[in-house]
Amino acid sequence: MALSVMALLTSCVSKKKYADLEMKNKETQDLLNSATVKLNSCLEEKAGLTATVSGLREHNQTLISTSKDMTVLTTKGAENIEKALESIKEKDLKISRMQDALTKKDSVTLAVVTSLKSAVGLNDPDIEINVEKGVVFISIADKLLFKTGSYEVSDRAKGVLAKVAKVVNDKPDFECMVEGHTDNVPYNGSGVLLDNWDLSVKRSTSIIRVLTNQLGVKPEQLIAAGRSSYVPLVGNDSAENRARNRRTRIVVLPKIDQFYEMIEKEMKKQTK
Repeated sequence: MALSVMALLTSCVSKKKYADLEMKNKETQDLLNSATVKLNSCLEEKAGLTATVSGLREHNQTLISTSKDMTVLTTKGAENIEKALESIKEKDLKISRMQDALTKKDSVTLAVVTSLKSAVGLNDPDIEINVEKGVVFISIADKLLFKTGSYEVSDRAKGVLAKVAKVVNDKPDFECMVEGHTDNVPYNGSGVLLDNWDLSVKRSTSIIRVLTNQLGVKPEQLIAAGRSSYVPLVGNDSAENRARNRRTRIVVLPKIDQFYEMIEKEMKKQTK
């Protein structure tokens, strides 16, 4: 019996999908970093060209005032200025395109965060929303969801989860990974759970069952994951800090595949 339950718990965690998402995050961040470096280089080149234009204009005036062959010298100076101005226009266009690509991610993320903050309610200190690398995270303290050492979702939690469900149901293209996190105190309960790994996964699947069975969220939008005690927010060196580390994190991924494809395409185009 215990082995069957453990196999079930293990199958709930989509490690490959989670690893793929983390890899996409890393690849995209690398592309963004590369684009930022190139953008800074373009800005430096533009500044140099601007200074060159200014120098050419001064030089041209000097040539006009000192040379007898004004026609030839003026024409040559004007041609140089025109070439420099054309280079500046090309740099400006490239810089504009790169800046647009870099800000698209922030614009999409800002819209998502604004919607989530309004729906979930940030006034509760036990609910936090933040953004990391274009992904939105909703972190809910376990005291809102479970009793100590338990994976049964409390009645109080269902009000919070109903708000999360509304956000997900309004965005059918979203995917949501439900991550269970524990502190580092070893699990010593009885039954089929062996340790904090089991507890964190079971809490994730318990929340998913509430979202799907009671709140109408489509199962195909949800991913179950357990992180045990290995991704703490703070050191587990006090009761208060351990309480912070006991949490459920809902990772909201808005059209993530299409979004990364758009950004990667734009970044590769600008880095050629």
